[in-house]
Amino acid sequence: MITENAVREEIASQGKNALIQRLKEFFKLENTTSVSGVENDAAVYCHNDECEVLASQLFVEHVNFDLSYFPLKHLGYKVIVATVSDLLAMNALPTHLRLNLAVSNRFSVDALEEFVSGAAICCKRLGIDLVGLDITSSVMGFAISVTLSGSVKKENVVTRANAKENELICVTGDLASAYTGLLILEREKKVFQVNPHEQPDLAGYDYVLERQLKPEARIETIRDLAQQGILPTSMINVKDGIASALLHICNASKTGCQIFEEKLPIDTVTFNTLKELKIVATTVALSGGEDYELLFTVKQDDYEKIKKIPEISVIGYITPQSSGCHLISNDNRQIELRAQEFYAENANS
Repeated sequence: MITENAVREEIASQGKNALIQRLKEFFKLENTTSVSGVENDAAVYCHNDECEVLASQLFVEHVNFDLSYFPLKHLGYKVIVATVSDLLAMNALPTHLRLNLAVSNRFSVDALEEFVSGAAICCKRLGIDLVGLDITSSVMGFAISVTLSGSVKKENVVTRANAKENELICVTGDLASAYTGLLILEREKKVFQVNPHEQPDLAGYDYVLERQLKPEARIETIRDLAQQGILPTSMINVKDGIASALLHICNASKTGCQIFEEKLPIDTVTFNTLKELKIVATTVALSGGEDYELLFTVKQDDYEKIKKIPEISVIGYITPQSSGCHLISNDNRQIELRAQEFYAENANS
């Protein structure tokens, strides 16, 4: 409540997650069907043994994407993948999409068709039906609201809150590549601004650029886990760096964790590109954004099964809460994990 003489508290003084936690206190779950609220990647509500999972994200031009180097078709694809990844983190498969767009008059019908065609390609690939589309005007460029629903059996819902001591910490794919791609695009944008006749130097960066411009959802991992009879004990979408993801799981599960720098999956192209930019790859893996990989925990007994699933790395294990959350560096130093949190106006993820 704002009083007459209250000192103004700036939004930017809050980390994104701290602000969300503060604002959610205005709401309580009132319906018996509501299983999970804003404390997880997506909302879950159940009727008997079947659960619906709902995920939504908002993408704003100049905050979450830059159209000076981001093709509209790729953007349409990416916003679906980003939102699907939140559903997958609850162990649900996506089924239905509602898309709301706010566009200024600088965009043509052809431009909107280009954007929507990218979204349609992703939906077709993932088996998602468009069930709602709305468009409104904007004086601030382009904004995209994506709402996705999916389903999962009640006994198979996975949240962030059930990791247990000694369980294995796993992550799909590789880390830091998407943010590395963003760094290359931003570098070439600055060169272009100084000299518009200079051609962008993107040779050799195909992998990191694709990870930034056209990421893929780990839907096959969810299916592979089910096929192997593995139900993760906790899971989260890695979109703000692996340190933030781990801290969310540990805070929700009331545990600690220990991961190992040598186990972090970092692609060779990513590592070499960051070395060229004089940036430590581990730092980006911990705090970079937009990987859209899945971080999850499994019981020790599932280790042999996990090894049968492609593109999964075991990077550490869950510890008692009193032990804290740490990275063991390559030179055997214990480093406390911290989340690099920014309010949205300073973010690009």
